[in-house]
Amino acid sequence: MVGEFEKTVYFRLEESLCAHSRANKPGCTRCLDVCPTEAIFSFGDHIQIDSDICAGCGSCAAVCPTSAVTMNETPFEALTKAVEVMAKVYREHTHESPRLVFHTLGAGTEAIANLARYDNGLADDLIPMGLEHVDRIGHAEILAAFGAGYAEVLILADNELDRLAVTAEVELAQAMLKGTHNSPSRVRVISAIELCDAGDNAGRVSDPVLLVGGRRDITRVTVAAMSDKIEEPISLPIGAPYGAIEIDSDKCTLCLACVSLCPTGALGDHPDRPEVQFTENACVQCGICESTCPETAITLKPQLDVSKAALSARALHGEEPFECIKCGTPFGVASTINRIVEKLENQHWMYKNSDNVQLIKMCDDCRVKAQFHGNTAPMAGGERPRVRTSDDYLDS
Repeated sequence: MVGEFEKTVYFRLEESLCAHSRANKPGCTRCLDVCPTEAIFSFGDHIQIDSDICAGCGSCAAVCPTSAVTMNETPFEALTKAVEVMAKVYREHTHESPRLVFHTLGAGTEAIANLARYDNGLADDLIPMGLEHVDRIGHAEILAAFGAGYAEVLILADNELDRLAVTAEVELAQAMLKGTHNSPSRVRVISAIELCDAGDNAGRVSDPVLLVGGRRDITRVTVAAMSDKIEEPISLPIGAPYGAIEIDSDKCTLCLACVSLCPTGALGDHPDRPEVQFTENACVQCGICESTCPETAITLKPQLDVSKAALSARALHGEEPFECIKCGTPFGVASTINRIVEKLENQHWMYKNSDNVQLIKMCDDCRVKAQFHGNTAPMAGGERPRVRTSDDYLDS
């Protein structure tokens, strides 16, 4: 090809899904941390990717917890379908479970060809799948392969940089395997020489699951299927895109700042009372709630809960509302109002030897009425004179 051509745009960015930041509070930086070409940069509440610098490795898509970044070439859905079809065909012909090896189309393909020409070739149960870059393999792709019925998932690293690029995602997948009482060695990064080794698949494979949905959906379904019963949430490494949050009830004032800034809707409030509600399945551990909380009452807890309880909202912290001493209308948080009264009553000059402290215990409407219609109202005028009529003038 001779001439001038436009550079390929490898990715698709959905800014509304990005959990990078909200209101200048820092959040998810996973794609920024892994980009090898520094093509990704912060741009307010979301990130931006310079298509002229992007090399199309797919590392950002592999670690993005909200699927804000996806790849145009071989998207996740197409990759999952190909993995599923290859496993199905192999099982139909051999009645055994295969193993899958991800490799690059360049050096990886050459290594496989050399094995076939100068050695014994690939192991009989090993199915190769070539990609432009193995960097784009994340925990979701690995779990999708297990969901399709593979006994092992191997990643052929061309060099040390490739090995480092997939290390974090492999460790995350291994933690999920360990939590389902499977051997973590079912997924690992290998060298070319290990492609000749046969696998031992006996008793390690669950039945294939229906691979429908996004990366998080398939991960959740596969993990749940790989173990007969998971009684406790699976503990995950720090930085995992799954987890819960813990709120220190002694510190939390229920200001709901965390609720207003949560980018995924994992945090919510109660319509009738001061309460923070949490839906664990929606949490991506971006950390915006933790950095936003003015009382430092929030702590992230990386874990994967595959129970049905994780799909529904549950109360993390709540209190009874304070009722107005005049009209009885609920307003504010009882503990907050009581704390303010305790700090100001007979301590501040405006609240000594006066009834001003009662204003704190009133709702907005009653507080205004008390200030403008009381005997000591600061903006009240004097007593209005009686209106004079014509009879008054005639009588005088």
